[in-house]
Amino acid sequence: MTNAGVDTTGSGPASEEEVQQQLERVLSSPEFRLPERARRFLEFVVTEALAGRGNYLKAFTIAQAVFGRDANFDAQQDPCVRIEAGRLRRELEHYYLTAGGADRVIITIPRGGYAPVFEVRPGVETAALQSNRPMSSGEGAQRVDAIKDAVSQIGATRHSSRYRHWLLAGGVVITCVSAAAMLQHQRLFDAGGETQSGTGNRLTVVVERFESGSEGRLASEISRGITDDIIETLVPFNDIVVVADLPQFKQGQTSTEPLYALQGSVRLESSMMRSTARLVRRADGAVIWANNYDADMKVQGILKTQASLAEHIATAVARPFGVMFQTDTASIAGGADAFSCILSYYSYRSEMTAQAHEVTKSCLQRAVEKMPADSNATAFLSLTYLDEFRFPYQLNTKPMAVTLDVAKEFAERAVQLDPNNARALQALMLANFFANDPTGALRAGEAAYASNPNDTEVAGEHGLRLSMSGQWDRGCQLISEAVNKNAGPRGYYEVGMALCAFMRGDTQAAELWSRMSDLNYNPMHRLVLLSILGSLGKTADAKEQIDWIKARSPALIPNIRREVVSRLARTEDQERFFAGLEAAGLAVSGEKAQTE
Repeated sequence: MTNAGVDTTGSGPASEEEVQQQLERVLSSPEFRLPERARRFLEFVVTEALAGRGNYLKAFTIAQAVFGRDANFDAQQDPCVRIEAGRLRRELEHYYLTAGGADRVIITIPRGGYAPVFEVRPGVETAALQSNRPMSSGEGAQRVDAIKDAVSQIGATRHSSRYRHWLLAGGVVITCVSAAAMLQHQRLFDAGGETQSGTGNRLTVVVERFESGSEGRLASEISRGITDDIIETLVPFNDIVVVADLPQFKQGQTSTEPLYALQGSVRLESSMMRSTARLVRRADGAVIWANNYDADMKVQGILKTQASLAEHIATAVARPFGVMFQTDTASIAGGADAFSCILSYYSYRSEMTAQAHEVTKSCLQRAVEKMPADSNATAFLSLTYLDEFRFPYQLNTKPMAVTLDVAKEFAERAVQLDPNNARALQALMLANFFANDPTGALRAGEAAYASNPNDTEVAGEHGLRLSMSGQWDRGCQLISEAVNKNAGPRGYYEVGMALCAFMRGDTQAAELWSRMSDLNYNPMHRLVLLSILGSLGKTADAKEQIDWIKARSPALIPNIRREVVSRLARTEDQERFFAGLEAAGLAVSGEKAQTE
């Protein structure tokens, strides 16, 4: 790394104008997904560094200028600057692995301080001369080397390949997607009664062609293209069926299944593109979700901008635990169709009670008996059985080996039924992980993520398993991305972020993330907070957590070692965790309890 305006790469230092242009490029990118306060943070530290005041960028200064703290600010008691800096570092890493892959100037904020450094990538044109050309594998490697603590080369290669794909084959993809959508529609409606039964097992989303809010051929082509891109991104979500807006689906049509329409428009103004999207419940026309997205086409190019916006829209609509899956277990548990049971599962996982678990398991069992070839229902039944093994202290169940065997059997069957079903592969990943088969778990996780990287639950769970297996850098990046996309259940992945910070030695950030998690979701969340508090020497706060565990989940106390060892694969990670518990005043038994 270099100091502001100083270069050691041999390409010449970045000028102040180039750095300012790069700052604007980062802040305007859809791939830079932080709130206004974090943007002010980045703008402030870059401006101060360019003015020669980088050495004065301390937590106290930033807290006053960006966060509005007064002269009594204490960085030891208020970790707001540290937390925001961590989020900013992760988002900069994400940006340079996606939209900024070919940028000449790299802005980073090294750990241990808040002064940014500006590095010039060798062999890259100035910002004014850059074009949206595909990135070579050599450039991808240089990019990863240039960003401290960046995610692994696997992730970089994936993003690089996707970038090249959109630039070089965008037209081919759009054509293929259109054909695929028509083919899918023909299968759905030309198969008679069998097709109606099939669509009844999943939620149906009608993607209407996005309207062009601007005159001209370009706006019309982008509107058509973004519609096709959304369809392509939605199709891998196995929980839903995606169809085109064809005459069979009309406003006011009666149906036994929930039916939504995804509508939107595209407007152009100079190089700026604004896409507005909304999800409408067709039965009554109620808008249940809406948002708009802005992007500068000069930064990414038309195809990349179009694909990026489509990805944001599709993920917001179809992500698990999102707006289409927020319902009440009791109101939909009477039937045994797969669709009702899957809604029941999402509701149960949000509230995590023993009663909701039993309702959902019974529903899914009936659904699988009725439709044994349904990969989705089989996968969700596997996950439900697995919860009895991994959440025993919340669901009042016994973590028996036979239960794990049943969960794995259903997961394997779901994958056999549909080898590309991300939810089935996710179930197999988790079953293998808790069966002490990390190799099989990570192999299934990679396949699940490759099948649908926009599925926030798949990305988050895969990130957790990578992290707990010792691959903290890449795993924590995936967890962070899932949290940034509002992955559910609410508060579930925040505990993963707490573990990530804890294993990095950033215990203050770890405590904040842990308290942001849902501490009542699972007693293990309390155990994570307890270890963090012990490491911080906060014995009074730690005693509150010990008292809670003893009162609400006493069965966890004698089994702590088994539960921790079943999750954290590396001995050094286990010992760090146990040391925190011991410092908190909770003795950990040396015996490893065995499953029945």
